[in-house]
Amino acid sequence: MLNRMSKPRADAIAQEFPAAPRERFVMDRHYLLCTVKGVLKMEAEGREWSLPPARAALIRAGVPVDCTLPQPVAAASVLFDEGFIPAPERGLAVFDLSPLARSLVREARRLGGAEGPGEGYAGAIFSALGAVALDLALTPSPAWISSPRTPALRRALDLTSAALEGRPSATEIAAAAGLSPRSLARHCADELGLTWRAALRRIRMIRAMELLASEPMGVAETAFATGYDSVSSFTEAFRDFAGCSPRVYRARFDELGDA
Repeated sequence: MLNRMSKPRADAIAQEFPAAPRERFVMDRHYLLCTVKGVLKMEAEGREWSLPPARAALIRAGVPVDCTLPQPVAAASVLFDEGFIPAPERGLAVFDLSPLARSLVREARRLGGAEGPGEGYAGAIFSALGAVALDLALTPSPAWISSPRTPALRRALDLTSAALEGRPSATEIAAAAGLSPRSLARHCADELGLTWRAALRRIRMIRAMELLASEPMGVAETAFATGYDSVSSFTEAFRDFAGCSPRVYRARFDELGDA
């Protein structure tokens, strides 16, 4: 799905993918993936990440990643030979693109498709983009959750995610997943290191970040869509999770524009 690419020392390409179920891929080069439209899910090294627009994933060569596309996705991809940039510290890191990184991705896309960057302008652009991406990857986004190890918990979390606007309860989710409330609590503690309610809060925040980054949706609409009954309580929870208010977070993407 994501690994059908040519192989110069570094290259950039714009791609569009249809909705697709979970699929594993392994790249033989370091891989910077930026979502331009749509949201995809990535899973590696025991963590699940959300990748909405204006966010990027840096994947170290040889690391297996499970990717799910709940909807069609447009993406900008940049690949680096292992000798072109140092190996990323993490196998998979997802982070928000800075304005500088976004500009470098845009220019790399313009230069992509040639025989590969040399020592001139193209080489400088790809080298700078690699350095910036490596630096951003050191402080990844908090929008992740531990991967469930059992089908029962995965089913329960999927049901939780689907029911956010309706303000689900642990009892309702356990029953729908075929579990007792005690069994659901045990699975969450053992596999996530969280209570179900803490997992619910994290899932709400991840969904809110997706909506704020990719949808023409206001802060109040996002709050209600993620199960909050007041904008103030949503804003407080979002600030605790993301380190800034929803309005500030949304403004970052408005300033960046398209990749």
